[in-house]
Amino acid sequence: MSRTPAIALAAGLMAACSAVGPDYTRPALQLPAGWRMGPAEAGEISNAAWWDAFKDPALSRLVTDAIAGSLDLKAAVARVDQARAQYGLARSALFPQLNADASGQHTRASRNTLQGLSLAPGHENYNLYDLDLSASYEIDVWGRLRRATEAANAQLLASEEGRRTVLLTLVTTVADAYIQLLALDDELAIAQRTLVSRREVLRLQKARFDGGVAPESDMRQAESQYQIAAAAVPALQRQVAQQENLISLLAGRNPGPVERGGTFGELAVPPIPAGLPSDLLARRPDVRQAEQNLIGANANIGVARAAYFPRISLTALLGLQSQELSQLFKGPSFTWNAAGGLTQSLFSGGALRSQVEFAQARQRELVAGYQSAVISALRDVNDALIARTTLEQQRAEQEKNVAALVRLLDLAKRRYQEGAAIFLEVATAEQSLFDAQITLDSVRAQLFQSYADLYRAFGGGWVQTAEALAPQAVNSVR
Repeated sequence: MSRTPAIALAAGLMAACSAVGPDYTRPALQLPAGWRMGPAEAGEISNAAWWDAFKDPALSRLVTDAIAGSLDLKAAVARVDQARAQYGLARSALFPQLNADASGQHTRASRNTLQGLSLAPGHENYNLYDLDLSASYEIDVWGRLRRATEAANAQLLASEEGRRTVLLTLVTTVADAYIQLLALDDELAIAQRTLVSRREVLRLQKARFDGGVAPESDMRQAESQYQIAAAAVPALQRQVAQQENLISLLAGRNPGPVERGGTFGELAVPPIPAGLPSDLLARRPDVRQAEQNLIGANANIGVARAAYFPRISLTALLGLQSQELSQLFKGPSFTWNAAGGLTQSLFSGGALRSQVEFAQARQRELVAGYQSAVISALRDVNDALIARTTLEQQRAEQEKNVAALVRLLDLAKRRYQEGAAIFLEVATAEQSLFDAQITLDSVRAQLFQSYADLYRAFGGGWVQTAEALAPQAVNSVR
Protein backbone atom coordinates (compact mmCIF):
# COMPACT_ATOMS: atom_id res chain seq x y z
CA MET A 1 0.00 0.00 0.00
CA SER A 2 1.41 3.41 -0.99
CA ARG A 3 1.67 6.08 1.69
CA THR A 4 0.96 8.92 -0.78
CA PRO A 5 -2.81 8.28 -1.15
CA ALA A 6 -3.11 7.85 2.61
CA ILE A 7 -1.46 11.18 3.35
CA ALA A 8 -3.51 12.86 0.63
CA LEU A 9 -6.66 11.43 2.20
CA ALA A 10 -5.56 12.71 5.58
CA ALA A 11 -4.96 16.19 4.20
CA GLY A 12 -8.40 16.15 2.63
CA LEU A 13 -10.04 15.18 5.90
CA MET A 14 -8.20 17.95 7.75
CA ALA A 15 -9.27 20.52 5.20
CA ALA A 16 -12.88 19.42 5.47
CA CYS A 17 -13.01 19.65 9.26
CA SER A 18 -12.56 22.75 11.32
CA ALA A 19 -10.75 22.55 14.62
CA VAL A 20 -12.97 21.99 17.65
CA GLY A 21 -13.05 24.61 20.35
CA PRO A 22 -13.79 28.34 20.23
CA ASP A 23 -11.95 30.64 17.83
CA TYR A 24 -10.34 33.58 19.58
CA THR A 25 -12.06 36.95 19.76
CA ARG A 26 -10.68 39.85 21.77
CA PRO A 27 -12.72 40.53 24.92
CA ALA A 28 -14.82 43.66 24.95
CA LEU A 29 -12.98 46.61 26.47
CA GLN A 30 -14.26 49.98 27.61
CA LEU A 31 -11.46 52.38 26.74
CA PRO A 32 -11.70 56.09 27.58
CA ALA A 33 -11.42 58.62 24.78
CA GLY A 34 -8.59 60.50 26.49
CA TRP A 35 -6.55 60.96 29.65
CA ARG A 36 -7.51 62.68 32.88
CA MET A 37 -4.60 65.05 32.41
CA GLY A 38 -2.21 65.19 29.48
CA PRO A 39 -1.88 65.13 25.68
CA ALA A 40 -4.65 63.84 23.46
CA GLU A 41 -2.81 63.49 20.15
CA ALA A 42 -0.67 60.52 19.17
CA GLY A 43 2.95 61.30 18.42
CA GLU A 44 6.09 59.62 17.13
CA ILE A 45 8.35 60.98 19.85
CA SER A 46 7.76 57.81 21.91
CA ASN A 47 9.70 55.85 19.28
CA ALA A 48 12.94 57.70 20.03
CA ALA A 49 15.75 56.87 22.46
CA TRP A 50 14.26 59.18 25.10
CA TRP A 51 17.07 58.57 27.63
CA ASP A 52 19.40 60.54 25.32
CA ALA A 53 17.12 63.57 25.77
CA PHE A 54 18.39 64.02 29.35
CA LYS A 55 21.68 65.14 27.70
CA ASP A 56 23.82 63.01 30.00
CA PRO A 57 26.28 60.81 28.05
CA ALA A 58 26.94 58.60 31.07
CA LEU A 59 23.24 57.74 31.28
CA SER A 60 23.18 56.82 27.58
CA ARG A 61 26.20 54.54 28.03
CA LEU A 62 24.69 53.05 31.17
CA VAL A 63 21.48 52.10 29.34
CA THR A 64 23.50 50.33 26.64
CA ASP A 65 25.63 48.53 29.23
CA ALA A 66 22.57 47.47 31.19
CA ILE A 67 20.89 46.00 28.10
CA ALA A 68 24.06 44.08 27.27
CA GLY A 69 24.72 42.86 30.81
CA SER A 70 21.34 42.49 32.54
CA LEU A 71 20.93 38.98 33.94
CA ASP A 72 17.14 39.42 34.08
CA LEU A 73 17.12 40.16 30.35
CA LYS A 74 19.32 37.15 29.61
CA ALA A 75 16.90 34.97 31.55
CA ALA A 76 13.99 36.42 29.54
CA VAL A 77 15.81 35.64 26.28
CA ALA A 78 16.32 32.06 27.46
CA ARG A 79 12.57 31.80 28.16
CA VAL A 80 11.91 32.84 24.56
CA ASP A 81 14.22 30.07 23.33
CA GLN A 82 12.39 27.57 25.53
CA ALA A 83 9.03 28.66 24.10
CA ARG A 84 10.40 28.45 20.55
CA ALA A 85 11.53 24.88 21.19
CA GLN A 86 8.12 23.99 22.65
CA TYR A 87 6.45 25.46 19.57
CA GLY A 88 8.72 23.33 17.36
CA LEU A 89 7.74 20.23 19.31
CA ALA A 90 4.02 20.99 19.00
CA ARG A 91 4.25 21.81 15.30
CA SER A 92 6.24 18.67 14.50
CA ALA A 93 3.20 16.55 15.39
CA LEU A 94 1.42 17.94 12.32
CA PHE A 95 3.83 16.09 10.02
CA PRO A 96 4.49 12.40 9.37
CA GLN A 97 7.05 10.88 11.69
CA LEU A 98 9.74 8.84 9.90
CA ASN A 99 12.09 6.45 11.66
CA ALA A 100 14.86 4.12 10.53
CA ASP A 101 15.79 1.00 12.47
CA ALA A 102 18.57 -1.53 11.93
CA SER A 103 19.24 -4.59 14.07
CA GLY A 104 21.08 -7.86 14.07
CA GLN A 105 20.76 -10.75 16.48
CA HIS A 106 22.01 -14.25 17.07
CA THR A 107 19.37 -16.53 18.61
CA ARG A 108 19.05 -20.08 19.86
CA ALA A 109 15.48 -21.35 19.60
CA SER A 110 14.07 -23.53 22.38
CA ARG A 111 13.08 -27.05 21.30
CA ASN A 112 10.14 -26.74 23.65
CA THR A 113 8.43 -24.12 21.49
CA LEU A 114 6.60 -24.43 18.21
CA GLN A 115 9.22 -22.25 16.56
CA GLY A 116 12.04 -24.45 17.83
CA LEU A 117 10.26 -27.68 16.79
CA SER A 118 9.80 -26.32 13.29
CA LEU A 119 13.55 -25.99 12.81
CA ALA A 120 15.60 -28.83 11.45
CA PRO A 121 17.89 -30.51 14.03
CA GLY A 122 21.19 -28.63 14.28
CA HIS A 123 19.61 -25.35 13.13
CA GLU A 124 18.40 -24.14 16.51
CA ASN A 125 21.04 -21.39 16.39
CA TYR A 126 20.32 -18.76 13.75
CA ASN A 127 20.88 -15.10 12.86
CA LEU A 128 18.28 -12.45 12.03
CA TYR A 129 19.05 -9.10 10.39
CA ASP A 130 16.51 -6.26 9.98
CA LEU A 131 16.65 -2.93 8.18
CA ASP A 132 13.35 -0.98 8.40
CA LEU A 133 11.95 2.41 7.47
CA SER A 134 8.72 3.19 9.31
CA ALA A 135 6.26 6.07 9.08
CA SER A 136 3.40 7.16 11.29
CA TYR A 137 0.89 9.96 10.93
CA GLU A 138 -2.03 11.16 13.02
CA ILE A 139 -4.90 12.53 10.95
CA ASP A 140 -5.83 15.74 12.73
CA VAL A 141 -9.52 15.49 11.88
CA TRP A 142 -10.74 17.36 14.98
CA GLY A 143 -7.94 19.91 15.12
CA ARG A 144 -6.31 18.69 18.33
CA LEU A 145 -2.81 19.10 16.95
CA ARG A 146 -3.63 22.38 15.23
CA ARG A 147 -5.01 23.81 18.47
CA ALA A 148 -1.96 22.59 20.37
CA THR A 149 0.28 24.30 17.79
CA GLU A 150 -1.81 27.46 18.06
CA ALA A 151 -1.40 27.43 21.83
CA ALA A 152 2.36 26.89 21.57
CA ASN A 153 2.69 29.70 19.04
CA ALA A 154 0.77 32.03 21.36
CA GLN A 155 3.08 31.07 24.20
CA LEU A 156 6.08 31.85 22.01
CA LEU A 157 4.68 35.27 21.14
CA ALA A 158 3.83 35.86 24.80
CA SER A 159 7.41 35.07 25.81
CA GLU A 160 8.67 37.52 23.17
CA GLU A 161 6.45 40.21 24.66
CA GLY A 162 7.63 39.19 28.12
CA ARG A 163 11.21 39.79 27.00
CA ARG A 164 10.24 43.23 25.71
CA THR A 165 8.50 43.97 29.00
CA VAL A 166 11.71 43.11 30.87
CA LEU A 167 13.64 45.39 28.50
CA LEU A 168 11.12 48.23 28.94
CA THR A 169 11.26 47.92 32.72
CA LEU A 170 15.06 47.64 32.72
CA VAL A 171 15.65 50.85 30.75
CA THR A 172 13.23 52.94 32.80
CA THR A 173 14.52 51.49 36.08
CA VAL A 174 18.10 52.30 35.10
CA ALA A 175 17.12 55.86 34.17
CA ASP A 176 15.19 56.28 37.44
CA ALA A 177 18.10 54.92 39.47
CA TYR A 178 20.65 57.16 37.73
CA ILE A 179 18.49 60.26 38.23
CA GLN A 180 18.15 59.37 41.90
CA LEU A 181 21.93 58.93 42.13
CA LEU A 182 22.53 62.43 40.75
CA ALA A 183 19.96 63.83 43.18
CA LEU A 184 21.74 62.13 46.08
CA ASP A 185 25.04 63.56 44.83
CA ASP A 186 23.48 67.01 44.94
CA GLU A 187 22.00 66.48 48.39
CA LEU A 188 25.40 65.29 49.62
CA ALA A 189 27.02 68.44 48.18
CA ILE A 190 24.42 70.58 49.96
CA ALA A 191 25.09 68.75 53.24
CA GLN A 192 28.87 69.12 52.85
CA ARG A 193 28.59 72.86 52.08
CA THR A 194 26.29 73.28 55.05
CA LEU A 195 28.73 71.35 57.25
CA VAL A 196 31.61 73.66 56.26
CA SER A 197 29.47 76.74 56.91
CA ARG A 198 28.27 75.49 60.29
CA ARG A 199 31.78 74.52 61.32
CA GLU A 200 32.82 78.15 60.82
CA VAL A 201 29.74 79.39 62.69
CA LEU A 202 30.53 77.04 65.58
CA ARG A 203 34.12 78.34 65.66
CA LEU A 204 32.92 81.93 65.83
CA GLN A 205 30.30 81.21 68.48
CA LYS A 206 32.84 79.35 70.60
CA ALA A 207 35.22 82.31 70.32
CA ARG A 208 32.40 84.71 71.31
CA PHE A 209 31.48 82.50 74.25
CA ASP A 210 35.11 82.22 75.36
CA GLY A 211 35.40 86.01 75.08
CA GLY A 212 32.33 86.50 77.24
CA VAL A 213 30.32 88.31 74.54
CA ALA A 214 27.82 85.48 73.82
CA PRO A 215 25.93 83.11 76.09
CA GLU A 216 26.71 79.39 76.18
CA SER A 217 23.26 78.69 74.67
CA ASP A 218 24.36 80.32 71.39
CA MET A 219 27.45 78.14 71.27
CA ARG A 220 25.45 74.99 72.06
CA GLN A 221 22.87 75.89 69.44
CA ALA A 222 25.64 76.29 66.84
CA GLU A 223 27.15 73.01 67.99
CA SER A 224 23.79 71.24 67.56
CA GLN A 225 23.37 72.62 64.05
CA TYR A 226 26.86 71.49 63.17
CA GLN A 227 26.20 67.96 64.43
CA ILE A 228 22.96 67.74 62.45
CA ALA A 229 24.87 68.50 59.25
CA ALA A 230 27.71 66.20 60.30
CA ALA A 231 25.25 63.31 60.75
CA ALA A 232 23.58 64.01 57.39
CA VAL A 233 26.84 63.63 55.43
CA PRO A 234 27.59 59.93 56.20
CA ALA A 235 23.90 59.08 55.83
CA LEU A 236 23.89 60.52 52.31
CA GLN A 237 27.25 58.89 51.52
CA ARG A 238 25.71 55.55 52.44
CA GLN A 239 22.70 56.17 50.18
CA VAL A 240 24.98 57.17 47.28
CA ALA A 241 27.04 53.97 47.61
CA GLN A 242 23.92 51.80 47.88
CA GLN A 243 22.41 53.49 44.82
CA GLU A 244 25.60 52.78 42.87
CA ASN A 245 25.36 49.13 43.94
CA LEU A 246 21.76 49.00 42.72
CA ILE A 247 22.74 50.40 39.33
CA SER A 248 25.61 47.91 39.09
CA LEU A 249 23.17 45.08 39.78
CA LEU A 250 20.82 46.31 37.06
CA ALA A 251 23.75 46.30 34.63
CA GLY A 252 24.70 42.73 35.61
CA ARG A 253 28.05 43.63 37.13
CA ASN A 254 29.66 43.56 40.57
CA PRO A 255 28.89 46.39 43.02
CA GLY A 256 31.10 49.41 42.46
CA PRO A 257 31.29 53.08 41.48
CA VAL A 258 29.10 54.42 38.68
CA GLU A 259 30.31 56.96 36.14
CA ARG A 260 28.54 60.35 36.06
CA GLY A 261 28.20 62.37 32.91
CA GLY A 262 27.19 65.62 34.58
CA THR A 263 25.54 67.09 37.65
CA PHE A 264 21.93 66.96 38.72
CA GLY A 265 21.45 70.58 37.74
CA GLU A 266 22.67 69.87 34.18
CA LEU A 267 19.98 67.30 33.34
CA ALA A 268 17.78 68.37 30.45
CA VAL A 269 14.01 67.87 30.36
CA PRO A 270 12.94 65.36 27.67
CA PRO A 271 9.85 65.92 25.49
CA ILE A 272 6.52 64.51 26.61
CA PRO A 273 5.42 61.34 24.78
CA ALA A 274 1.85 61.23 23.51
CA GLY A 275 -0.77 58.71 22.51
CA LEU A 276 -4.40 57.70 22.88
CA PRO A 277 -5.73 55.07 25.31
CA SER A 278 -6.52 52.72 22.43
CA ASP A 279 -2.87 52.83 21.35
CA LEU A 280 -1.78 50.98 24.48
CA LEU A 281 -3.20 47.68 23.15
CA ALA A 282 -0.50 47.71 20.46
CA ARG A 283 2.25 49.68 22.19
CA ARG A 284 2.49 48.06 25.60
CA PRO A 285 4.33 44.70 25.49
CA ASP A 286 2.81 43.57 28.81
CA VAL A 287 -0.69 44.08 27.37
CA ARG A 288 0.26 42.16 24.22
CA GLN A 289 1.74 39.42 26.40
CA ALA A 290 -1.48 39.12 28.39
CA GLU A 291 -3.48 38.80 25.16
CA GLN A 292 -1.17 36.10 23.76
CA ASN A 293 -1.54 34.15 27.02
CA LEU A 294 -5.30 34.42 26.56
CA ILE A 295 -5.08 33.23 22.93
CA GLY A 296 -3.09 30.19 24.09
CA ALA A 297 -5.60 29.37 26.82
CA ASN A 298 -8.44 29.70 24.30
CA ALA A 299 -6.71 27.22 21.97
CA ASN A 300 -6.19 24.76 24.84
CA ILE A 301 -9.97 24.48 25.20
CA GLY A 302 -9.97 22.97 21.71
CA VAL A 303 -7.18 20.57 22.69
CA ALA A 304 -9.21 19.41 25.67
CA ARG A 305 -12.44 19.05 23.70
CA ALA A 306 -10.71 17.07 20.95
CA ALA A 307 -9.98 14.34 23.50
CA TYR A 308 -13.70 13.40 23.29
CA PHE A 309 -13.23 12.32 19.67
CA PRO A 310 -11.31 9.36 18.25
CA ARG A 311 -7.66 9.72 17.28
CA ILE A 312 -7.00 8.28 13.83
CA SER A 313 -3.47 7.26 12.92
CA LEU A 314 -1.77 5.64 9.94
CA THR A 315 1.40 3.56 10.10
CA ALA A 316 3.55 1.98 7.38
CA LEU A 317 6.76 -0.01 7.30
CA LEU A 318 9.17 -0.88 4.51
CA GLY A 319 11.99 -3.20 5.42
CA LEU A 320 14.49 -5.92 4.67
CA GLN A 321 14.78 -9.09 6.75
CA SER A 322 17.13 -12.01 6.37
CA GLN A 323 18.82 -14.70 8.42
CA GLU A 324 22.00 -14.14 6.42
CA LEU A 325 23.61 -10.72 6.21
CA SER A 326 24.80 -11.44 2.65
CA GLN A 327 21.17 -12.01 1.57
CA LEU A 328 19.70 -8.91 3.27
CA PHE A 329 19.67 -6.70 0.18
CA LYS A 330 18.27 -9.31 -2.20
CA GLY A 331 14.70 -9.29 -3.43
CA PRO A 332 13.18 -12.05 -1.28
CA SER A 333 14.25 -10.11 1.86
CA PHE A 334 11.77 -7.29 1.17
CA THR A 335 8.93 -6.87 3.68
CA TRP A 336 6.26 -4.25 4.30
CA ASN A 337 3.09 -3.58 6.22
CA ALA A 338 0.54 -0.78 6.44
CA ALA A 339 -2.11 -0.20 9.07
CA GLY A 340 -4.66 2.29 10.27
CA GLY A 341 -5.73 2.74 13.84
CA LEU A 342 -8.48 4.44 15.78
CA THR A 343 -8.36 5.19 19.49
CA GLN A 344 -11.48 6.30 21.32
CA SER A 345 -11.85 6.90 25.03
CA LEU A 346 -14.86 4.98 26.32
CA PHE A 347 -14.61 5.70 30.02
CA SER A 348 -12.22 7.98 31.89
CA GLY A 349 -13.96 8.55 35.19
CA GLY A 350 -14.72 12.18 34.29
CA ALA A 351 -11.13 13.02 33.37
CA LEU A 352 -12.03 14.38 29.92
CA ARG A 353 -14.80 16.58 31.30
CA SER A 354 -12.47 17.87 34.02
CA GLN A 355 -9.81 18.71 31.45
CA VAL A 356 -12.30 20.77 29.45
CA GLU A 357 -13.57 22.50 32.59
CA PHE A 358 -10.00 23.27 33.65
CA ALA A 359 -9.19 24.76 30.22
CA GLN A 360 -12.36 26.85 30.27
CA ALA A 361 -11.66 28.12 33.78
CA ARG A 362 -8.08 28.96 32.79
CA GLN A 363 -9.39 30.89 29.80
CA ARG A 364 -11.79 32.87 32.03
CA GLU A 365 -8.91 33.63 34.40
CA LEU A 366 -6.81 35.01 31.57
CA VAL A 367 -9.70 37.07 30.20
CA ALA A 368 -9.74 38.81 33.57
CA GLY A 369 -5.94 39.00 33.47
CA TYR A 370 -5.98 40.66 30.06
CA GLN A 371 -8.64 43.16 31.08
CA SER A 372 -6.66 43.88 34.25
CA ALA A 373 -3.48 44.44 32.21
CA VAL A 374 -5.30 47.00 30.05
CA ILE A 375 -6.72 48.82 33.07
CA SER A 376 -3.30 48.79 34.75
CA ALA A 377 -1.74 50.28 31.62
CA LEU A 378 -4.34 53.03 31.58
CA ARG A 379 -3.64 53.73 35.24
CA ASP A 380 0.13 53.84 34.63
CA VAL A 381 -0.25 56.50 31.96
CA ASN A 382 -2.71 58.56 33.97
CA ASP A 383 -0.55 58.34 37.09
CA ALA A 384 2.57 59.39 35.17
CA LEU A 385 0.79 62.31 33.46
CA ILE A 386 -0.68 63.50 36.75
CA ALA A 387 2.69 63.12 38.48
CA ARG A 388 4.48 65.14 35.80
CA THR A 389 1.97 67.99 35.95
CA THR A 390 1.67 68.18 39.73
CA LEU A 391 5.39 67.68 40.37
CA GLU A 392 6.14 70.57 38.01
CA GLN A 393 3.81 72.74 40.07
CA GLN A 394 5.34 71.43 43.30
CA ARG A 395 8.87 72.16 42.04
CA ALA A 396 7.95 75.74 41.18
CA GLU A 397 6.44 76.31 44.61
CA GLN A 398 9.36 74.66 46.38
CA GLU A 399 11.83 76.87 44.50
CA LYS A 400 9.90 79.90 45.76
CA ASN A 401 10.07 78.45 49.28
CA VAL A 402 13.87 78.03 49.03
CA ALA A 403 14.24 81.58 47.74
CA ALA A 404 12.14 82.88 50.64
CA LEU A 405 14.18 80.94 53.19
CA VAL A 406 17.45 82.21 51.71
CA ARG A 407 16.13 85.73 52.26
CA LEU A 408 14.89 84.83 55.75
CA LEU A 409 18.30 83.47 56.74
CA ASP A 410 19.98 86.61 55.46
CA LEU A 411 17.62 88.76 57.52
CA ALA A 412 18.05 86.59 60.61
CA LYS A 413 21.83 86.88 60.40
CA ARG A 414 21.58 90.67 60.01
CA ARG A 415 19.20 90.96 62.98
CA TYR A 416 21.52 88.82 65.09
CA GLN A 417 24.53 90.91 64.17
CA GLU A 418 22.57 94.04 65.10
CA GLY A 419 21.57 92.52 68.44
CA ALA A 420 17.87 92.47 67.54
CA ALA A 421 17.53 88.68 67.56
CA ILE A 422 18.98 85.69 69.37
CA PHE A 423 21.07 83.06 67.60
CA LEU A 424 18.20 80.54 67.78
CA GLU A 425 16.44 82.56 65.06
CA VAL A 426 19.46 82.16 62.80
CA ALA A 427 19.77 78.45 63.56
CA THR A 428 16.08 77.85 62.88
CA ALA A 429 16.21 79.71 59.55
CA GLU A 430 19.36 77.85 58.51
CA GLN A 431 17.85 74.44 59.33
CA SER A 432 14.64 75.32 57.48
CA LEU A 433 16.67 76.28 54.42
CA PHE A 434 18.70 73.04 54.54
CA ASP A 435 15.52 70.94 54.78
CA ALA A 436 13.88 72.90 51.96
CA GLN A 437 16.89 72.45 49.66
CA ILE A 438 16.87 68.69 50.27
CA THR A 439 13.12 68.61 49.60
CA LEU A 440 13.59 70.58 46.36
CA ASP A 441 16.18 68.05 45.16
CA SER A 442 13.77 65.21 45.98
CA VAL A 443 10.92 66.87 44.08
CA ARG A 444 13.15 67.59 41.08
CA ALA A 445 14.30 63.96 41.05
CA GLN A 446 10.69 62.76 41.10
CA LEU A 447 9.87 65.17 38.27
CA PHE A 448 12.68 63.84 36.08
CA GLN A 449 11.68 60.28 36.95
CA SER A 450 8.08 61.02 35.96
CA TYR A 451 9.29 61.54 32.38
CA ALA A 452 10.94 58.11 32.40
CA ASP A 453 7.75 56.66 33.88
CA LEU A 454 5.74 58.28 31.09
CA TYR A 455 7.79 56.53 28.42
CA ARG A 456 7.47 53.24 30.28
CA ALA A 457 3.70 53.72 30.61
CA PHE A 458 3.18 54.62 26.94
CA GLY A 459 5.45 51.89 25.58
CA GLY A 460 5.98 52.20 21.86
CA GLY A 461 8.73 51.85 19.31
CA TRP A 462 11.50 53.00 21.66
CA VAL A 463 11.66 49.41 22.93
CA GLN A 464 12.85 48.32 19.47
CA THR A 465 15.28 51.26 19.52
CA ALA A 466 16.67 49.94 22.80
CA GLU A 467 16.96 46.42 21.37
CA ALA A 468 19.21 47.72 18.61
CA LEU A 469 21.73 49.00 21.17
CA ALA A 470 22.89 45.49 22.10
CA PRO A 471 21.30 43.03 19.64
CA GLN A 472 23.55 40.15 20.71
CA ALA A 473 22.06 40.44 24.23
CA VAL A 474 18.35 40.70 23.41
CA ASN A 475 17.96 38.42 20.39
CA SER A 476 17.23 34.80 21.09
CA VAL A 477 18.41 31.85 19.03
CA ARG A 478 16.63 31.58 15.70
